[in-house]
Amino acid sequence: MTQSVETDAGTARVTWHRAKQARLVLAVSHGAGGGIEARDLQALARVLPAHGVSVALVEQPWRVAGKKVAPAPKTLDLGWRGVWPALAAPGLPVISGGRSAGARVACRTAGELGAHAVLALSFPLHPPGKPEKSRADELLGAGVPTLVVQGGNDPFGKPEEFPRGSYEIVELPYGDHGFAVPKRADITQEQALETITDAVVKWVTSLG
Repeated sequence: MTQSVETDAGTARVTWHRAKQARLVLAVSHGAGGGIEARDLQALARVLPAHGVSVALVEQPWRVAGKKVAPAPKTLDLGWRGVWPALAAPGLPVISGGRSAGARVACRTAGELGAHAVLALSFPLHPPGKPEKSRADELLGAGVPTLVVQGGNDPFGKPEEFPRGSYEIVELPYGDHGFAVPKRADITQEQALETITDAVVKWVTSLG
């Protein structure tokens, strides 16, 4: 089911993949350069409903409007806040999530929106080649249980670059920022996606 939601940043769109007996909602948005067709978001939407988690794939207003470049972070946050009532409407705890820029939004707004937890996929710890411009404070400030899933070769921050904190981090070996793995890797792309979904299923189960 696809639902249009009006926000102060424009019209957003939510594509629901509902669990038959849902106990949680996982809401995930895309990055600054792509949409909900991202391989990891689609894999989560396929797998998690069977584990009692409804998945809501959220398209930010700029993406719905057909623009190719994401707006400023404060505008992304505005759109996410506007979508939140629709995500919470089923009356279930909502895990706030996203990939790349969407992960930053989830971390920045988790406390004020009352998110149950945060799922950060390919968190962009810093711009490529600029480790001094760290965004670790956004991740560390989420204030709720947080899982980071990070590619081992992500130019926006490899797992070993992340500071110590109360969050959990799972490494996808060989993975780049889009969780693609090279053909020379000893895991296939399908196995890489299974690593991601298995980690998320284990984590959401631990949340209770």
